[in-house]
Amino acid sequence: MQQAWHYRFGEPKSTGKLKAKPEHFVVVEELGYEFTGEGEHLMVHIRKTGENTQYVANELAKACGVSSREVSWAGLKDRHAVTEQWLSVHLPGQADPDLSEFVATHPGVEVLALRRHNKKLRPGDLQGNRFELRVTELDAKEDLDARLSQIRDLGVPNYFGEQRFGHDGNNVTQAVRWGAGEIRVRDKKKRSFYLSAARSHLFNEVLSARLIADMNLAPMTGDLLIDAQGQTQAWQGEMPADWLLSGPMAGDNALPTQADAQAFEQAILDQYPELLQVLRDNRMRQERRSLLLYPQAMQWSWQEGDLLVAFALPAGAYATTVMRELAQLTSEDGRAYSAE
Repeated sequence: MQQAWHYRFGEPKSTGKLKAKPEHFVVVEELGYEFTGEGEHLMVHIRKTGENTQYVANELAKACGVSSREVSWAGLKDRHAVTEQWLSVHLPGQADPDLSEFVATHPGVEVLALRRHNKKLRPGDLQGNRFELRVTELDAKEDLDARLSQIRDLGVPNYFGEQRFGHDGNNVTQAVRWGAGEIRVRDKKKRSFYLSAARSHLFNEVLSARLIADMNLAPMTGDLLIDAQGQTQAWQGEMPADWLLSGPMAGDNALPTQADAQAFEQAILDQYPELLQVLRDNRMRQERRSLLLYPQAMQWSWQEGDLLVAFALPAGAYATTVMRELAQLTSEDGRAYSAE
């Protein structure tokens, strides 16, 4: 089911390693708002190394004497990395707990700060993330600075990263089987994974096809534009500032594009009837996502032959998608990093 989705700047010549060590992939969460300083919810700012968010949340719940349901977060963070994020713990009428034993028994976790707030964290509260990456064992370095400038100035295809699709694309495979009626999926978590993978795969397919048709992604008649807040408007012959072309997050209703853009998108989507069927059966509604991704505040330098890259991305965007356009990278366990 996996595809080699099209590159914007041609297939990279260089190879290297990303996440050779957790400290080579640093992620700092940005919520985009301030806490009230009072309320029923304790906000715990953590830095974790080599641990996933769910595990740390469960352990924090134990330390606070509450069930795991009382701990929430704005976004899941990678295990094989150093990540900073906030967790919220519902502690109505209770004093702030002593977390010294929690920290002492979890060497991969640091507590950076405690705050109070009147609302718990929810998925979607996340504004974005800042990344500091170190790429090692790079070869064929001669065109990397030029490619980095292209990525910064022209953006990259806003593909969903390989994390969305599960190991070896299994979530997409299972979504196909579900849509074809070969399996029944009762587990809510699995249903969510499979539906997300189905929509993401279809989006990537449409985006790849548009790049093949036109590397510059010129607007088509009937295209929809999208802004940073997710608002859309029809393309009317010019590209307003801060608006980007959008692609389909497919659902059970008709595509909102018109004319050439709608015909183009529908022709690609129709190649995947099982994925469309599972989205229709679950009444997923059409949404839109920008076709291009522009890393913000992007800068880079070289240190002892390694490439250091820093940039910020909005929520829902993938650092591995940015780096995919730069080089063919493998992870600490030899897996390829791509948008596949």
